[in-house]
Amino acid sequence: MVGHEGMPNTLGAYSIEIIPKNGARYLIHITHHLPRGLVMSEENQEAEVKETLTEESVQATQTESLKKKYRLITGESVLPDGEARPSTLAFLGMYILGGIMFAVHFLFGNGVNASDDASLALRIVSSLIALTGSESVPIGFVLVMGFITWVNRMLNVSTSGRWVTIALLVITFMPVIISIDNVVSAIAAVFGAEAGAYDFIPFDYNYIIFGAIFAILFWGATWKYQRSFSYAVTTNAVIFQHSFLLSRSHRRILFDRISEVMVERTPMGTMLGYATVTIMTDSGVGLVDETVGVNAGGKVPGTSDGADDATGTKVSKGFLRSFFAFLTYQRTSRRVDPDPKHCFYKIRKWESTKLLLNEMHKKHSSSNLLEDLKDAISADES
Repeated sequence: MVGHEGMPNTLGAYSIEIIPKNGARYLIHITHHLPRGLVMSEENQEAEVKETLTEESVQATQTESLKKKYRLITGESVLPDGEARPSTLAFLGMYILGGIMFAVHFLFGNGVNASDDASLALRIVSSLIALTGSESVPIGFVLVMGFITWVNRMLNVSTSGRWVTIALLVITFMPVIISIDNVVSAIAAVFGAEAGAYDFIPFDYNYIIFGAIFAILFWGATWKYQRSFSYAVTTNAVIFQHSFLLSRSHRRILFDRISEVMVERTPMGTMLGYATVTIMTDSGVGLVDETVGVNAGGKVPGTSDGADDATGTKVSKGFLRSFFAFLTYQRTSRRVDPDPKHCFYKIRKWESTKLLLNEMHKKHSSSNLLEDLKDAISADES
């Protein structure tokens, strides 16, 4: 057999070449050729393996990250669609409050000239701005911002938190702090000192500039605050986590402790597409009943009456106690409000979260466990 012959094979083709050499002796050369399609499939298979390994490594990294973030126990994992955060518009009231604060600064910075036939509210604002123009103390600005702080505290809404009240109080008295050198100079002038002898603060309170700075800082703190809440539904429990500035909280609720799942949609939430999902337990976890009384004003340092105080001093301290009591007073709230630390506060995918909670609660409830035990006993008897 002299020449070339092809032998097909399922894995390719064997090419046999017979070359005559030295009479009856032959040299046989066999070459194995893989089909082109099989070569491409092996390359694709290698690419798929690499892609699979990459996806598995990414998933493992995410799982490890969630485990550290929510402090999961061994064998516990976050369920699909089980992680949530408050909506971007959940704290819209705080952004509006920052805008109101800037508007007050802008109003006192530019001033209002009210004519005789102007409305009563406009004339009052104009009078307050005139008081603010005092060379010693900006009384009008302090009164307006103090009133806004008090009303916000009294409303008991999402903007009535402690850090918001403290921030508003700082903004309220900042013009007084910056103008303290004017107060010292005015007092020194009574005793014969030269005008401006004690002006140790080199700048005045510019309402427009400081209003813009405070508004930006307040909005930035609000954004950070709304990002400080994170919620997770795991295979074993519900986790509520909060981390803001130096404050930390981590709450873990087992599914068999859940007695009720409530959904609250306000008119604003209906329009913007978010809702609050609250978990009720037998111990009342999930709702907050906050009460702050007028006694908070009596604890201001340095305002307690002393035995040797003169009548004028006692009157001044009493005025300070009453003023701070007015600012910090908050009515007793008999209405319970969802706390962002202990509920799924104004989240977007609230339907899937509620369904997931109900399914996991049913799975871990005692009635469902009894049904599983009953089915197991029936299966053994049959």
